[in-house]
Amino acid sequence: MVIEWLRFKVQERHREKFIYHDRLIWTEFLSSVSGFLGKEVWIEPQNSNNIVLVIRWNTKEEWKSISSEDLDKVKQHFDAVMNQLNIQYKSVGFAEYQVRKFANTP
Repeated sequence: MVIEWLRFKVQERHREKFIYHDRLIWTEFLSSVSGFLGKEVWIEPQNSNNIVLVIRWNTKEEWKSISSEDLDKVKQHFDAVMNQLNIQYKSVGFAEYQVRKFANTP
């Protein structure tokens, strides 16, 4: 399994709308993509302007098989909705992790 980790900065007063529309637009799209296993939204208790999205993929190959054209369309749609709602957000972090599983040893 591979983890896509994204951090965004959004004003706290807009946080719930950002999360709601992220689910409606991005998560809905990702749910149709082969290899998508799920997504979690994390809020930092010490800094509620930070939103972390943790996206689980079956394999990196399936994740990276999404066409840039499709990603651009979804991003443009999401950005248009954010602009319409006057919500500014900024991507402030990205990481990729491989989930390792270890055999049980006595």
